[in-house]
Amino acid sequence: LRLLPQQRYLWMERAEVSALERKRNVLCCLITRILKVEKQLHVDNLVFRVIDACQKGELGPGVQFLSFCCHSVDVLSCILHLLNQGYLRRQEGRPHVLEY
Repeated sequence: LRLLPQQRYLWMERAEVSALERKRNVLCCLITRILKVEKQLHVDNLVFRVIDACQKGELGPGVQFLSFCCHSVDVLSCILHLLNQGYLRRQEGRPHVLEY
């Protein structure tokens, strides 16, 4: 029996998955930090604020990280994830307004 070395493309897939998980964690952290301060915010405003923070590389007051490109789809996906987890909720009568 001869063992073959692990293929390089498998390493690349693992690295990409790890990078995506880190990006999702940063986005979720940004979303919760922004909503903790604002208490409630329209979903569009939240998306724009998160994208702006990603471009500037600012996680919050005094906390810096490497800026990265994120799209509204990425942010909306994280918002839906946080809604499903129960960290965020929609305001009654105004479903486009999110609360922490």
